[in-house]
Amino acid sequence: MTAVSGVTGTNATTQSGSTGSGSNVTADYNTFLQLLITQLKNQDPTNPVDNTEQIAQLASFSAVEQQTQTNQKLDLLLTYAGLDKASSMIGKQITSADGEVSGIVQSVSLGDDGLVATLTSGDTVTVTSGVQIADAPSETSSGT
Repeated sequence: MTAVSGVTGTNATTQSGSTGSGSNVTADYNTFLQLLITQLKNQDPTNPVDNTEQIAQLASFSAVEQQTQTNQKLDLLLTYAGLDKASSMIGKQITSADGEVSGIVQSVSLGDDGLVATLTSGDTVTVTSGVQIADAPSETSSGT
C-alpha cells in the first residue's frame, strides 16, 4: 500500500510541476527507487529474491541513474549551444518567417520556447523555422 501512495504522490507532483522532460525523468527515477525499496522491504525473508534477480535489479538501478545524469548534461549542453547561437545574432538583421517584422537584433533571450530576439525598434521575433538572419547593412556616407 505504501508504494501505491508514493507513486500517486510522485505523479501528482509531476503533473502540477514543470512539464519539461527533466521532471518526467526525475519522477520515473524516484518511482523506480520507491518500487525497488518497497520490494526489498516486503520480500519474504524465508524466500529472498534470487541473487541473479537482485543483480539485474541493481544493474537496472545503475542504468537509470546514469541515464538521468546523461540527460541533465545534455540539457546543459543544449542550453550552452543556444546561448552561443543567441550571442552571435546580436547586431544582425533579422526578418520574421512571415516577413512582417524586420530589424536589427539588440538582444536575445533564451527561454522554454527557444530564442526570442528583441529588435532596436522594440519588436520581438521568435527564432523559428523560416526566420532569416543576415549581416546588418553597413552605414556608408554618401558624400565623397
